[in-house]
Amino acid sequence: MAQAYVQVTTTTDSRAEAAELARSAVTDRLAACAQLVGPLASTYWWEGEIEHAEEWMVVFKTTADRFDELASLITDGHSYDTPEIIATPVVAGSMDYLAWLSEQTEPAEEDEAVDDAAVD
Repeated sequence: MAQAYVQVTTTTDSRAEAAELARSAVTDRLAACAQLVGPLASTYWWEGEIEHAEEWMVVFKTTADRFDELASLITDGHSYDTPEIIATPVVAGSMDYLAWLSEQTEPAEEDEAVDDAAVD
């Protein structure tokens, strides 16, 4: 079976939080790439009221099999009670890019993790 790919989006109220989520996901190899977009003007329902806010969007590029771990990372690192976490399937893409995405989201082997920890 062919590898499945997704783009996962979330929004947050600060560029700093968006950047930290992006950095954490890429460092942990849960995403090959994370892009920050913003600021955005958002309008939404929250607790019975229409809200207007400035937000930052993070778009993560990953494999479908890394989604659950990425969603957990976003939830754990997010300041919102109910963060947006939406995965959109990638139905087609450049074979070279998708191969790179697969390579970059492979879980680190234990030896690599030990080597990285020794550098810190």
